[in-house]
Amino acid sequence: MLEQLKPIICEYVEAEPENITLDSKFIEDLHFNSYDFMSFLGEVEEMFEVTVDEQDILNLQTVGDAIAYLENLKK
Repeated sequence: MLEQLKPIICEYVEAEPENITLDSKFIEDLHFNSYDFMSFLGEVEEMFEVTVDEQDILNLQTVGDAIAYLENLKK
């Protein structure tokens, strides 16, 4: 799933795909702003056909957090 998310992340921030890891923090490392992050989540919701609960967004600090959350939603 990480490889699927890298190109989407790169649409919103200036990051090299090879530098994006499970430990990359959306705000501190990848420099997402809140608008870009919400747009990113919307695109991810469409791609994986899931709905991200607004209450859970604050828990998605790293790329790994997002992947674990998405994998849980898909079950």
